[in-house]
Amino acid sequence: MNFNDLDFNVRTAGLDNVGELIIFLHGFPESSLMWEPAMKEMSDLGYRCVAFDQRGYSKGARPQEIAAYSMTSLANDVVTLANKVGFYKKFHLVGHDMGSLVGWTVTTLYPDLIGSWNAISVPDLPAYEWALKNDPAQQQKGSYVQVFQQPGAAEAMLQKDDYAVLRKLWAGFDSETVTTYLDIFSDPGAITAVVNWYRALFQTPQIEYTPVTVPTMLIWGTKDLAIAPAGIEKNAQFVKADYQLKKLDAGHWLMEFNAAETTKLISDHVQENPINK
Repeated sequence: MNFNDLDFNVRTAGLDNVGELIIFLHGFPESSLMWEPAMKEMSDLGYRCVAFDQRGYSKGARPQEIAAYSMTSLANDVVTLANKVGFYKKFHLVGHDMGSLVGWTVTTLYPDLIGSWNAISVPDLPAYEWALKNDPAQQQKGSYVQVFQQPGAAEAMLQKDDYAVLRKLWAGFDSETVTTYLDIFSDPGAITAVVNWYRALFQTPQIEYTPVTVPTMLIWGTKDLAIAPAGIEKNAQFVKADYQLKKLDAGHWLMEFNAAETTKLISDHVQENPINK
């Protein structure tokens, strides 16, 4: 699908339904493939579901400049996608990992367009940045972010020994999923484009994040490899609306290893916050 002068891979489910729209945002190092189980379940309930391989992940959407991967640009892609599939008013939003940061940005820049917001694993950027500055556990878990700032170093690390770092992150994923992800990351230019999300996060003009004003749920695994508890607990200070924090006895890859429980939470929250009340 072409929008914002880029070609994106887009997955859909239930677009012929008459229900409300849900847009799903993947994070690193995955793709829209991660959302297929949730999309099927929600489309069976009558919702229209869309997920896309975001900038860097779609082969036709890999601009070279770091600024093209700013959170402002990534958030604009989400809203433009909603328009592209025929929605010009409110929709529901779900995001995991870096997709969560994109979602928090959408709720900041376009609050009037979001019916409900479901963040998975990652808190709002002000909470995360606070934890990076003040919490030793988060500093340790987030040390890779600094490595990702180094031109060439991140690419070399991720490509070393036949993508060993990525294969370790995907340990336990089904083989077809791993093959799909390797196809993405081994494509020329893909790793630099994907890592540019992290570079743009600190190198491009920062958004003034304001408290979230839409119904919000944050789902977090207590054994998360990347996000420590401090930022999760801090996050409530940055939401000025109905807010739920759901903690699971799980790790970071909630859709891979805790799909039923995670999807149930998403489904309940979306249904609790109908757009057409």
